[in-house]
Amino acid sequence: MRLRTGIDVGAAFDLVGGVLKWIAPAFLLPAVVAVGYGESWWPFLAAGAITGLCGLALDQITGEKQGAAVTPRESFLVVATIWVLVPVFGALPFVLGDVPQLERPVDAFFEAVSGFTATGSTLVADVEALPRSMLFWRQLSHWLGGMGIIVLAVAILPRLRIGGRQLLQSELAGPTEIEQLGDTIRKTARRLWRLYVVLTLVAMALLAFVSVTDLDDQLTLFDAVGQALSVVALGGFSTRTISIAAFDPITQYLLLVFMVVAGINFLRLYRFFVQRRFSVLSRDEELRLYLAFIAIGSALIALEVIGGGHESGEAGIRHSVFQATAILTTTGFATADYAAWGPLATVTLLLLMFSGASAGSTGGGIKIVRHLLLFKLVRRELEQTIHREAVVPVRASGRAIDDKALRSTVVFVLLYLLTFALGALLLVADAARTGEDLGAFDAFGAAAACLGNVGPAFGFAGPYGSFEPFSDLSTWICTVLMWLGRVEIIPVAVVLTRAYWRS
Repeated sequence: MRLRTGIDVGAAFDLVGGVLKWIAPAFLLPAVVAVGYGESWWPFLAAGAITGLCGLALDQITGEKQGAAVTPRESFLVVATIWVLVPVFGALPFVLGDVPQLERPVDAFFEAVSGFTATGSTLVADVEALPRSMLFWRQLSHWLGGMGIIVLAVAILPRLRIGGRQLLQSELAGPTEIEQLGDTIRKTARRLWRLYVVLTLVAMALLAFVSVTDLDDQLTLFDAVGQALSVVALGGFSTRTISIAAFDPITQYLLLVFMVVAGINFLRLYRFFVQRRFSVLSRDEELRLYLAFIAIGSALIALEVIGGGHESGEAGIRHSVFQATAILTTTGFATADYAAWGPLATVTLLLLMFSGASAGSTGGGIKIVRHLLLFKLVRRELEQTIHREAVVPVRASGRAIDDKALRSTVVFVLLYLLTFALGALLLVADAARTGEDLGAFDAFGAAAACLGNVGPAFGFAGPYGSFEPFSDLSTWICTVLMWLGRVEIIPVAVVLTRAYWRS
């Protein structure tokens, strides 16, 4: 099925089919939860069967491609396609189960995209009204998408002996250098997922301990599992309508720690925790800037929260640090209705939406390393303006960055800002058409939250609200923004160019 374009579409879609076959068994977990709570289990089994059959059908249509190589050109198509198709099948339980608030396909697809991209934006105004099995499926979709479905595919699919590096490079968020953690790229992917699973189990164990010992009498075991799945994926879905504000401070502090850890490059975390290379974090300039952004954002928000009388003492500091971290890491959890805070806090939070966590983490956004490279690039340009003959290399964490990586960074940031501006403009135009109560700042917030995979925004889409008031067109706009944010725009932009399809 190699077309004249030079793109091996057959190999690309055969891989997509393989991913769908491996995703199908995941529907068994919420089915078990449904049985345990006496809820309807058949929507999950039906969705899993449809997903698996479609994966098998793609295998049959594309023919035998087990040894086919996935080149960088095919990897763009694979990444863009998988992040559309997986949420399509992930939305089936909501539609088949006729779930209140999510029974319409457009709403179900929005929720599934938000789940698998670890965004956390929601159309559900009353989260507690959802069946427990559907709540669990929302949280599990976060977890499956957090580390990356394609990273999982590289870890488990034998056919990716060739081409796995290209896919892993395309999937790991941000311009991170793939450091092999084993003798093959497949072992690297497996070890990343193993670390991801261990962090999740640790989070579950600590939150479950808080629950069973009544250190937080608001936290149930179901809440503990749900929040653990979400926080390690840096997703914003919660099992409560008012998010983490429903729980006591000890739970909030635990989640704060896991947000900070999950926002660090997982390749660095593996070196640190498993290989005991403790210097790997101390030499990481991106990590230092990441922590600095959290500290600066927390301080600015605290000026408003404490100085403005919204909170005082320990509570004011806790809310400020938690909210700055949640937005910067694109988790989207909330311990307070930050939309009601003053302009300094809300503008700070809006700016933090453009930050993102570290490259190679489970977070979205622009990524800290790109900010770091832009700072260094600006400094180099200023130095060369003064000393025109000087050769000033750009270095990050002791490593020289080539001009190609710097150009890619600039192009990505420009595309990101252009996409954000276009998304906000379309939301404002649609609000004017439908008469929605959407101000310019709220439109900026919604576009930034969706594109950055942050989750909640401002106004009616704030931490205690939902995206439900948006029209169907605006819902689709936000859905596309979440998808573009998760694939980091470039794969889609490349696939849409004429040059991509030429031989």
